[in-house]
Amino acid sequence: MTLCDYFSAADDQAAVAVLQTPGGPGQTELDVVFLKNIDPVVAIAQLEAVMTGCSYEEASERPRSGQLLSKPEDGPPFVVSLSDTLIDALAAATQGGLGRFAEPWSVTDELRQIGISIEDAAAALRNLAGLAQRAQASGQRLYCWWTL
Repeated sequence: MTLCDYFSAADDQAAVAVLQTPGGPGQTELDVVFLKNIDPVVAIAQLEAVMTGCSYEEASERPRSGQLLSKPEDGPPFVVSLSDTLIDALAAATQGGLGRFAEPWSVTDELRQIGISIEDAAAALRNLAGLAQRAQASGQRLYCWWTL
């Protein structure tokens, strides 16, 4: 099982600073959403592809998509950035729109293999959308603290 704590921070430096806190961003004052096993590289790029109508390849090649910000030799845990395109899509999505994205995201290989149901995917989407909305309102970006 992997722990994937999605959080907002003012910038990359502030995001990487959570590595200095034992237990990660959940032990700080940062806004955090806890999602087990939903990795910030493949699963999140698949979500971006579903939400924006692009291919997985396009989503995974966007700036900041799954970009490792911490030093690989220092981890795990790692800090990874999420693309601004995904943050925009999540922040702009309506509750009904999020429901439409849950089913196609839940049947991607990555989520199917770890047993994520449509209901689990919908809950994760609601939580991520709320985080994205709050981050945008305060001029922040989204990140993931990722560990085994």
